[in-house]
Amino acid sequence: MACSAQAQTPEPSYGPELQGFQYPYTLHHYAFESQGKDLQMGYMDVAAQGKPNGRTVVLMHGKNFCGATWESSIKALSDDGYRVVVPDQIGFCTSSKPEHYQYSFQQLAHNTHALLKQLGVQQPIIVGHSTGGMLATRYALLYPKQVERLAMVNPIGLEDWKALGVPYRTVDQWFTRESQVTAEGIRKYERSTYYGGRWKPEYDRWVDMLAGLNRGPGHNQVAWNSALIYDMIFTQPVVYEFKDLRVPTLLLIGDADTTAIGSDIASPELKARLGNYKVLGKQAKAQIPNSTLVEFPGLGHAPQMEDPERFHLALLRWLNPN
Repeated sequence: MACSAQAQTPEPSYGPELQGFQYPYTLHHYAFESQGKDLQMGYMDVAAQGKPNGRTVVLMHGKNFCGATWESSIKALSDDGYRVVVPDQIGFCTSSKPEHYQYSFQQLAHNTHALLKQLGVQQPIIVGHSTGGMLATRYALLYPKQVERLAMVNPIGLEDWKALGVPYRTVDQWFTRESQVTAEGIRKYERSTYYGGRWKPEYDRWVDMLAGLNRGPGHNQVAWNSALIYDMIFTQPVVYEFKDLRVPTLLLIGDADTTAIGSDIASPELKARLGNYKVLGKQAKAQIPNSTLVEFPGLGHAPQMEDPERFHLALLRWLNPN
């Protein structure tokens, strides 16, 4: 028994910018100054492997995800002729985690716009997942003439949780919560909220990524930035501005998703009403001009990971209607 215990693989630990975790494609770094600080964004820039079509897709990750979690989508899009740019936002994954930063979706959109300008990307297709859907919305609102198309994959923020009555957490309260993150806690939350009680072994890699980042030498930095980001998500809704979007928009919705920020401290009655993506997807479709809704019955928060073939078929059909 002792030998068996000694042979167990230790839980991974990564640096504050996810040093030690292997990304699926070459990781680059964009250095810039923001709010008086020298920062850097990690990103992947993957050339078209199929016949190049001259179009670029920018993939925006979610709160509990990283650029790396777009791995299968990068391949599908690249194989279909697209250049694919995948940034990690400030405060996340392979990017800087400043001690003090005024987080806003406008700021993150501005940072991403500056990166794309340096890369010579002028008219991207923006695809945002989860929190990345809120950021993608803000990006399209800020730069409507510089976005070819907008796609959102189970975006959060399809409802305003605070207006519905979810209690407010201070940044300090979020920090306490984020300081206690464990792999088992992440797995339990994602299984129940993201995947309707289901789990696939390939998801463990992404759990280890998040837990290892939090477990590493940058623990306090990671938890503090995560707290600031949660405050941004909760207090900066985009749902009221869906009506102002002026680009063709696709909603890709796994209807078994129940993600809602703060639902864990909401009353049982309120919690039962939150994160109902069977309803939220249709409501968003009704609010967004020139929009298309594709629902994936029975899939959860990350249909691109649960059923990549079905997801990518729907996305590519919309991108190439002819």
